[in-house]
Amino acid sequence: MAEIQIKDLSYIYGKGTPYEMKALDNVNITFGDNMITGLIGHTGSGKSTLVHMLNGLLRPDSGQVILGGKDIWADPKKISSVRFRVGLVMQYPEYQLFDETVKKDIAFGPKNMGMKPEEIEKAVSEAVKFAGLRPELIEKSPFDLSGGQKRRAALAGVMAMKPEVLVLDEPAAGLDPGARREILSRIRDYQRESGTSVIIVSHSMEDMAMYCDRVVVMSHGTPVMEGTPAEVFSRADELFSVGLDVPEVTKVARALKECGVDIGLDIYTVKFALGRLLGGGEI
Repeated sequence: MAEIQIKDLSYIYGKGTPYEMKALDNVNITFGDNMITGLIGHTGSGKSTLVHMLNGLLRPDSGQVILGGKDIWADPKKISSVRFRVGLVMQYPEYQLFDETVKKDIAFGPKNMGMKPEEIEKAVSEAVKFAGLRPELIEKSPFDLSGGQKRRAALAGVMAMKPEVLVLDEPAAGLDPGARREILSRIRDYQRESGTSVIIVSHSMEDMAMYCDRVVVMSHGTPVMEGTPAEVFSRADELFSVGLDVPEVTKVARALKECGVDIGLDIYTVKFALGRLLGGGEI
């Protein structure tokens, strides 16, 4: 698939007006190939602006978004083709659903990519399966679906295009714990099977810890920290200082250390904590 490199990227809202605000300030990040990267940050940190840059919904004031070695804005007339390569599932999926039936909605992207009918049928079938959308729902209007079903339908619509990079803005927002685990597990399984690069924006530290290979922390329009979940969440004091939290199990590990039981501060999942308590690693 492909990695995305962000080079010296800056973006200003309301440029030249009294309400001018710098959303991104000389950002440099590489979102690695064939992995899940979590993007976290407080409200106003620039993370949503950044993900809208990745497929050309917003154009940077300066800097580059490089996909597969090429600046996506090298030829502005071809920017729409980037949206087939970098699929974005928005936080509010109802904004992405519009066709008469769920099936037609999911097929819309593949059809516009020029896929043959049999290829579209296969892509839709595979995407419905990966997203966990019940087959009997695909002939319904997308507007008759529940919130969770709409989220799955929007996800399937992007998956059906087989993007090189899949960007998900709060994919489990508003779902109950069981539904959160299911949809995020499906996204992880999809990534492992397809090799697609996945970028997830979330406020849930537990989700970031459990499902991501790397984590990037944004604050005031710039990345301030990145690494594996263990590396990032072991720096709890720094995360607290930029208005973020850590997984609850990480807080437990810190409390245990204060009580004289040191299992390390790089604990980020319950399985990892249990493994350390039993004298090994994650079980």
